[in-house]
Amino acid sequence: MRTSRSIVRFCNQNADHEPLEPSEESTLLQKDKTSSRGNKKKMTITLGLSKILEGRSIIVDILAIFFGIGTWIGINSTFIQLPLLVEVAPEGWSLPSYLSVMVQIGNLGPLAYTLIQKFCKRNDAPMIYVLLATGTLSAILTAFFYDKTAVLFGGEHSVALFALTIFTAFTACTSSVLFMPYMGRFREIYLITYFVGEGLSGLLPSVVALIQGIGGASECILVNQTETGEAVYEKYVPPPRFGTQDFFIFVFVMMLLSCAGFTLLDRLKLSKTQYAAVKVGLGNDYVYSRDSKTSPNAIEANGNKTSSSAASTAVDDNQNKVVEDLAPEISTRVYVFLLLLIGIVSFFANGIFNSIQSYSCLPYGGQAYHLSATLSVIANPVACFLAIFLPHTSLRSILTLTGLASLLSAYVFVTAAMSPYPPLHGTTAGSVLVIITWTLLIGLVSYIKLSITTVMRSQGGKSLVWTGGLTQLGSLIGSILIFVLINYTNSFTAAYEEC
Repeated sequence: MRTSRSIVRFCNQNADHEPLEPSEESTLLQKDKTSSRGNKKKMTITLGLSKILEGRSIIVDILAIFFGIGTWIGINSTFIQLPLLVEVAPEGWSLPSYLSVMVQIGNLGPLAYTLIQKFCKRNDAPMIYVLLATGTLSAILTAFFYDKTAVLFGGEHSVALFALTIFTAFTACTSSVLFMPYMGRFREIYLITYFVGEGLSGLLPSVVALIQGIGGASECILVNQTETGEAVYEKYVPPPRFGTQDFFIFVFVMMLLSCAGFTLLDRLKLSKTQYAAVKVGLGNDYVYSRDSKTSPNAIEANGNKTSSSAASTAVDDNQNKVVEDLAPEISTRVYVFLLLLIGIVSFFANGIFNSIQSYSCLPYGGQAYHLSATLSVIANPVACFLAIFLPHTSLRSILTLTGLASLLSAYVFVTAAMSPYPPLHGTTAGSVLVIITWTLLIGLVSYIKLSITTVMRSQGGKSLVWTGGLTQLGSLIGSILIFVLINYTNSFTAAYEEC
């Protein structure tokens, strides 16, 4: 059971004190059922855009978004380029399976970080610089060496691409236990914009790939005619407008922007004025102050604390700043449950859904598959953006959304398992239904993960590190399981478009 907090009453009684965060306003609207109709109306009005933007720094929002883009853009881009990579790779269409294994090797990154923090705690910022530099270097090297092969274990393999994918995966996988917890020192609203950036790490390369021409509609062209007069058609896919090298140069530029975003986020005085009221220990160990009068300045573990005069100056300079009102502390049972829940959600969302989407959608046609894949990628950052205006961090709302996501998951599993003849296959209604289902499903799981992360962030300690760790563990188990089911069982049958 959640414990009540006097700070909620304090803020409600002092409506003229300072503006509230959207999440705070949502919490007040849910809990303060005894207030008058006029007060409720006033609180509802404060949910407007002007109030949401008040007290926050748009510059810090932009920097957080660029920081988030650098998380998974490298891995997402590699898989988006698969239609072109398989044409030059000796592995052919077995390449995705090999790359999936390379990505799982990247989970050694979170393990190494955990061991470092256990036996030799270090400040997290230098490690983030190293990881971003690694991801940036991997992106530019991939642009020039993605097609280089070598003989390995008696056969020719894309050794350069494999190695670079592993290093790229180190950055992506470790971001869950390092990048996201780093954002815990900022106010809650910036954790949300960080997740928007993480969603854009999939959307941006998808948009560029659409401009490039990947996933375009294939055509059946007449190539021959039999002696009996029967026409022979062959599938033709138009060539891309630009090559894989240009595509990865774009990824390299985005990684440079991510590096710049984090550097400014870590160094600018403006960024530090947006810290929450928190003490930051080594290894992302947070102690949040639940006193609404506390100045939002982080106190680093090296002992360099903000002086009282500097603190008062910071308060004077930020009179319109939103005061952090943390969610109530949760019980140990709920804490463990939410960690397990985000692990289960990640098991499906990060580990399984991407692998079965083609089996679920292709029976309805190539256009249905490409639309569902594109809209699903768009749904991720849109869901995170909506969380700015519609925050839901109560256990009841999280469970309700999870139940709805479970129903949608059941449908996509049915369509994938029954491929190539799922319900309503070959019909317009079936195509529309599967597109809407996948779009809503990905949007919901993104929203659920963000809601859980927001709750865990307010609990302090290493809660965000545990959240990231369970996210990666769930993703790892899901990826291994679906890899075995697809490659070594007959659980899924692919549907191919034929002329």
